[in-house]
Amino acid sequence: MLDIRELRKAGEEISARLALRGYTLDLAAFEALDAERKDADMRSQALQADRKKASKQVGDLIQSGMSVDAAKAQVAETLAQIDAEMDREVQRAQAIQEQLREFLMGVPNVPHEDVPPGRSEDDNVEVRRWGTPREFDFTPRDHVDLGEAMNGGIDFERAAKLSGARFAVMSGSIARLHRALIDFMLDVHTSQHGYTETYVPYLVGPDALRGTGQLPKFAEDLFRVEGERELYLIPTAEVPVTNLYADEILDAAELPQKRVCHTPCFRSEAGSHGRDTRGMIRQHQFEKVELVQLVRPEDSDAALEALTGHAEAILQALELPYRVVTLCGGDIGFSAAKTYDIEVWLPTQNTYREISSCSNFRDYQARRMQARWRNPDTGKPELVHTLNGSGLAVGRTLVALLENGQNADGSITVPAALRPYLRGAERLGG
Repeated sequence: MLDIRELRKAGEEISARLALRGYTLDLAAFEALDAERKDADMRSQALQADRKKASKQVGDLIQSGMSVDAAKAQVAETLAQIDAEMDREVQRAQAIQEQLREFLMGVPNVPHEDVPPGRSEDDNVEVRRWGTPREFDFTPRDHVDLGEAMNGGIDFERAAKLSGARFAVMSGSIARLHRALIDFMLDVHTSQHGYTETYVPYLVGPDALRGTGQLPKFAEDLFRVEGERELYLIPTAEVPVTNLYADEILDAAELPQKRVCHTPCFRSEAGSHGRDTRGMIRQHQFEKVELVQLVRPEDSDAALEALTGHAEAILQALELPYRVVTLCGGDIGFSAAKTYDIEVWLPTQNTYREISSCSNFRDYQARRMQARWRNPDTGKPELVHTLNGSGLAVGRTLVALLENGQNADGSITVPAALRPYLRGAERLGG
């Protein structure tokens, strides 16, 4: 959520920055609401002054010749009228404040100064590449054909029987490979990158989703669970992990907070009909190892570079070619100020596909959550900066391993770094 004080002070500048996203800020509507809020506050203050003045009039009325009982009754009537009007003004102010809050909750984050202009993913800017895509001396098969050939290692038909489209059942060596990837990622991030492994609930309330920006704007992308209270299946571990610090004030010594968390993720994929319908690229349920950081504001730019490097390290260890792109204004996520997408090479699609998004949210999420730290220089609480990124999306990593590591006989070469997690196996299947 944007800082309302900054919006009052630099509305035109913020509006111009938001236009980089293709978002039109209704500054006039904001200013009208804010003026109405100010009027309600001023009216309440005036009524309080009137009440204070009226309460002192009993003595004046008695001195003017009015009886004590009559003077008290007249003042009591006046106070009752003022109190009734004050109640109306308080209710008006509360209603306006809620309208202002809803307005601000619907405004996306202001893009970072480094975000390039552009309307879509076609305008994203490549930063770097790592690795060289493999040249095959046979026609490579996609992960669906490879998985199905490995004794039904990936079974979409039985998954559809259970749950419908966009689900998968994994068995045997494919299921072991999937589990090995999770363990490998968690081990690297905890032992080499300094993250604390964290386990969280897979169901969260609406406040947590509002805190990280999924609600109210993206309600249709969520799975809401029917029950005695309002709960949602998490779309990403970002939601529960970042919200661990909602409504808290951290000591300076507690920063940075670096958490790594493996969870299933659940997304309705609203609006994606017809996209990636084959295979495991876009599913309603998938696994992800998520990296989350809370840092001092002055450290967040450097933290984004480091976090992105942590996700890249996994791909390098698995010997998977990839590239890193900076998202343009028209492609950046609602809550993010700046995002790097890491895209892994998929030979059967002859292109790079997203496998991780690493974002700096600055104080946007922290303001919604009221996640703060106490600045030792001032002694006052200040908002932290939040960051997160996939380290990595497990299903898409499995897809990339199958397709890039395949052999002509249908077997899959296991990268050396992953072999200890697969009982030393150098190949799977075939």
